[in-house]
Amino acid sequence: MSDTPTSPKAPKPEIQRAKRWNAVWVVPIVALLLGIWLLYRNFTAQGEVAHVRFETADGIEAGKTEVRCRSVKVGMVRHVKLADDLKSVMVDIEIDRDEEDLLRKGTRFWVVRPRITGTELSGVSTLITGAYIELDPGPADAPLSENFKGLETPPATNRNVPGLRLTLVADQAGSLAAGAPIYFRGFEVGRIEGRKLSKDGSQVSYDAFISKTYSGLVTENTRFWNTSGIDISAGADGFKLRTPSFQAMISGGVSFGVTQGEEPGIAAVDGRSFTLYKDEDSAKKSSFDPTMRLLLLFDQTVRGLSERAPVEYRGITIGRVSRISFDLMPGAQNMSVPVLIEIDPRLMVPENPNKDKDADMAFIRQAVDKGLRGALKTGSLITGALFVDLDYYDDVVPRSMGKVGEFDTVPTVSSGLAQLEAKLSAVLDKFQALEIDKAVTGIGAAAKEIEATAAATRKSVSSLGPDGPMQGDMLRVLDELRASLRSLKSVTNTIEEKPNSLIFGRESSNNPVPKAAR
Repeated sequence: MSDTPTSPKAPKPEIQRAKRWNAVWVVPIVALLLGIWLLYRNFTAQGEVAHVRFETADGIEAGKTEVRCRSVKVGMVRHVKLADDLKSVMVDIEIDRDEEDLLRKGTRFWVVRPRITGTELSGVSTLITGAYIELDPGPADAPLSENFKGLETPPATNRNVPGLRLTLVADQAGSLAAGAPIYFRGFEVGRIEGRKLSKDGSQVSYDAFISKTYSGLVTENTRFWNTSGIDISAGADGFKLRTPSFQAMISGGVSFGVTQGEEPGIAAVDGRSFTLYKDEDSAKKSSFDPTMRLLLLFDQTVRGLSERAPVEYRGITIGRVSRISFDLMPGAQNMSVPVLIEIDPRLMVPENPNKDKDADMAFIRQAVDKGLRGALKTGSLITGALFVDLDYYDDVVPRSMGKVGEFDTVPTVSSGLAQLEAKLSAVLDKFQALEIDKAVTGIGAAAKEIEATAAATRKSVSSLGPDGPMQGDMLRVLDELRASLRSLKSVTNTIEEKPNSLIFGRESSNNPVPKAAR
């Protein structure tokens, strides 16, 4: 019997549980977690976006132009596009999350790039590093904001620089521009930050900045005046020429100070407004406080006298001319020229601590009774400008103050050319009163007698001439006189040689005397 081979038993499979974790999954899980973390970080790191409107996008590039505050990067330009009105550009600026509080109302943005102006050269470093946007934070207590209007020109000083910020108001802008210096006694202490025209176009306002070190110099009684360009003026004080610094001549300049004799007052605070006067003289005159108005009636021409001309009392300026018009005395038959002056009587009367106007007027009345009169004087022979002079005169007719309408009047006297004309007229009147005809007749008779006397004199003198008989007689007398002198000299010589010759006579010589021929 044959052996039948038997098939081997199939191996029993070994069944194991599948592993739930595999190292292969580490990589995708880590990548997923990393992606989630990056998304979260990107979301949490994303700062606020500010929308800034500029006129042009010159120097601004998305993703490249940085935003800095005091040279520290605080953001980046993310997007640049044209505005809907096609007249400007909108720049989206992303500010770092830690610097979001910089976006508050009043924050200013401007592009820093190379600029050359009449006052300075700025932004030179951007030639290498490229342009960037500077951020100047607004006031700390201002609310947050997202929309801003960028500046086309950088401000003179950042708002975070400590100092005093003021507003100066003027009627005319002149050559004063942003960046112009502000001087105190010739020393630069601040700058003009900007200027703008009022809505009605009547005034120009300037934003002024004074450094903190010098902010105490500005007080409530401080006067600001324009020192731009070369100032040439002509008036009762003659010609005046003022030349500022070279920088002020180019970009303009402002000076300030307190008028001499006036108290400075309390220190000025931020935001205070001051008037900007056109020159130093106007600033000084602004402190003048007129408390009395008087009317002067002049009987002479007032040509050369202008409004705001000075009024002096014995050389001291106490006021100015307010108005020159016949309207000051309507309906009056008097042809005198009315001149209204306004004065500060405190400059001419004794100290009046109570500032009693009645006492000041009483002093003026007493002064008029003592001879105080108003007169026109020439302030400058070159310009012919006149000023009003109040002084005492001894030879005037006694007069008192009068009243014309609402104004008290002070008597006047003629002066200058008018006074000279009056004196010449008086001399001519006296000369005309003389009996000219009789004087001329008497002068004619005297002239005839003088002529006869001159003829007799000429006749007498003619005999003394070279052809006159007296001339010959005189020649013969002179010849005889010379002969006598020769004889006298001979006698003198003989006596000197032989004194006895006076007794015995002169010895005769042995020389025979030749006889005359027959």
